[in-house]
Amino acid sequence: MRLRPAVTWTFDVDSGRSGGALDPRLIPLLEAIAATGSLAAAVDVRDLSYRAGWGLLREHARRFGVPLVEFERGRGARLGHAGARLLDAKLDAQRELARVLSELRVDIGSSHAPRRAAASPLVVVASHDLALAALRELAPPDPQLRLDISFMGSLHALMQFAEGRADVAGFHVALGAKAAELAPFRRWLDARRDRLIDFVEREQGLMVPSGNPSRVRGFRDIAIKRLRFVNRQSGSGTRLLIERLMIDAGIDAALLKGFSHEEFTHPAIAATVASGAADVGFGLRAAAAERGLAFVPLLKERYCLAVRADDCESARLAPLLRTLRGAHFADLVAALPGYATPHAGRVGRVTSLAREPRTGPH
Repeated sequence: MRLRPAVTWTFDVDSGRSGGALDPRLIPLLEAIAATGSLAAAVDVRDLSYRAGWGLLREHARRFGVPLVEFERGRGARLGHAGARLLDAKLDAQRELARVLSELRVDIGSSHAPRRAAASPLVVVASHDLALAALRELAPPDPQLRLDISFMGSLHALMQFAEGRADVAGFHVALGAKAAELAPFRRWLDARRDRLIDFVEREQGLMVPSGNPSRVRGFRDIAIKRLRFVNRQSGSGTRLLIERLMIDAGIDAALLKGFSHEEFTHPAIAATVASGAADVGFGLRAAAAERGLAFVPLLKERYCLAVRADDCESARLAPLLRTLRGAHFADLVAALPGYATPHAGRVGRVTSLAREPRTGPH
């Protein structure tokens, strides 16, 4: 039997007295809401009843004195300021615990003294991606690969990384993107301090019902035919792509019916179209295929992992690089339509973000 240290959150009241512990289900529920944009989807992910999830949020909103989650008709759920602060605090605590304790383990019944594990988990904050989610959920081939992943918008992830709250930040940009389009991402990266690891290339486009009955070819068709659109949330890398494509097509947001209807992940967009709640969404080919939707390809993009240059030769990052360069990861990605791994695991400078990746092996 082994013991491992963990962070426990408690409420402090007057005179420093404890007001009780934070329910351990709360922060995982907030993480799921941030990833799915829906309380119904979040409680399903966390194996809670809707009533239990709602009660959890209501009770802690009462204790904090402010709501943790904001609900808006037609737009699902999103974290309020207090809820986002809680997740930020969790990342800070993870980082500090890993730095100070390096996950101290105690073997009960052993004659040996308590010892430290070889490596603590890599704290990863990242834009939602199906390959990254699969890497987290499936047993990795390398037993030393340990990831603690939180999904959020690309820009939020890079901000957390820049502030030192995470070891790795995942984000995506269109292949061949211009300098102005890369500026929001480059803002949080430092050419001397940081490096980029190529993760995957993936295809994004319009998700429409099977057979594409409205004959959609691009954003102009959505506006002209007054089709109901489902959007991604502000601050996400995909939202930036949508806005760029609309500008290229000469389409104003006011002309797009449902532009304010937002979801937080690619599977949520696909589910919304598959349910008939929207006629068109934008996202990954793989997410559309999973729901049996037709797909109109519009662009290809790179998904990168930002890391500190000093970590590139470290023992903590080595298992991740080995995994990305291995056959297991290539097979995992090959099962996702619209995905490719031509350069997975290749490390480059921040300036490489502005260049087209070269073809050939990594």
